[in-house]
Amino acid sequence: MKLTSDRPYSDPEKAARRLMEHARAFEPSHDGRIYIEKINEQFLFKHKGTPAEYSAGLALAIERGWLELHESGTFVKLTQSGADLFA
Repeated sequence: MKLTSDRPYSDPEKAARRLMEHARAFEPSHDGRIYIEKINEQFLFKHKGTPAEYSAGLALAIERGWLELHESGTFVKLTQSGADLFA
């Protein structure tokens, strides 16, 4: 007997794509910066993703070259391959 339903972002691929949708929705500040709190706020609070799902999705998006995370961890930049996901 299964008591709970599957989480919508338990698959890192789905979580990464949702994060990319959020990254694309925000107007970058100077130099193409998208502040990380703009992405995680939407994912964690609006879509009720867990911190583990968020971390897995962000790691996959960075690994695939869709996002570049700044060394400070405060912002990301959307890469050309990330933008091509929505073309």
